[in-house]
Amino acid sequence: MSEQAAAAPLVTVEIDGPVATLTLNRPEKRNAISLPLVRALARGIEDLTAEVRVIVLAARGTHFSAGLDLSELTAMSAAEGVLHSHAWYEVFAKLQFGSRPVVAVLQGAVVGGGLELAACAHVRVAEQSAYFGLPEGQRGIFLGGGGSVRVSKLIGFSRVTEMMLTGRVYNASEAFQIGLAHYTVADGAGMAKARELATRIAGNAPMSNFAILQALPLIAEQPMGHGLMTESLMAAVAQSEPEAKERMDAFLAKRAGKVERA
Repeated sequence: MSEQAAAAPLVTVEIDGPVATLTLNRPEKRNAISLPLVRALARGIEDLTAEVRVIVLAARGTHFSAGLDLSELTAMSAAEGVLHSHAWYEVFAKLQFGSRPVVAVLQGAVVGGGLELAACAHVRVAEQSAYFGLPEGQRGIFLGGGGSVRVSKLIGFSRVTEMMLTGRVYNASEAFQIGLAHYTVADGAGMAKARELATRIAGNAPMSNFAILQALPLIAEQPMGHGLMTESLMAAVAQSEPEAKERMDAFLAKRAGKVERA
C-alpha cells in the first residue's frame, strides 16, 4: 500500500445542505470493516452539525463492503471478541437509532459485516452489481455485528439460517424481492437515487422523521395493545408540532400536493 493510501481517511464526510454523505474509504481492502474504520464512522456521525438532517452511507470503489476484516479475529480471546462486537453495536446503533434517517448506496459485495452495516440503514438502494451474502458458516465464525438481529428482522431468521448454512448469495433483484433492498438501479446510478431520496426525506417535518425512526421499531416489538398506545401517543406529539399544523393547514387550503400514483 502506498503512503498516500495509508494516510487516507477511512471514512470521508461531505456536507451538501441538509444531507451528509459518509463514505467508507478502504477500497483496496474491498472496504473490509475494521475497528479503526468503525471508530472513524463514529467520529463522522458525531461531528455532524444540527443542520444535517439525513445521512447517505456510501463506499468508494466497486464494493460496498466485503465484510469483517478477518485479520482482527485471529488473535482474539473470547472476551476480546465480545468487546469487539459491542464496539460495532455501539456505532451501528448511532446509525439505526440516531436522529437522522440513513440512506445506503450498495454496490458490489454487501457481504457479512457489510450486510450487517447496510441493515442499519432505513432506506437501501442497490445497484445491479450488488450481491448479498452471509458467509460466516463457511468461515467457521458467527455473525458478530448485529446481523442475527437486524438482518433476521428484515428477511426472517429462516432465510438468514439458509444463507449462513449454504453460503447462498442473492443478486440485487433477488435482494429487492426479499426485502434486503428498497430500490434497484443501474450501476453508477445509486448515488443520484440516494441523494434524491435523502433530499425528499430532509423535507419531512423533523418530528415525523423522529417518530418514524424511534417509535416504529418499538411498536414492532410490542404486543398489539402496547403498540397502539405508543402509536397514539406519538401521533399526538407529532401532530401538535407547529410545523405539522402549518402543513395540515396548507393541505386543507389546497396549497400542498396530494398523493399521486407513481
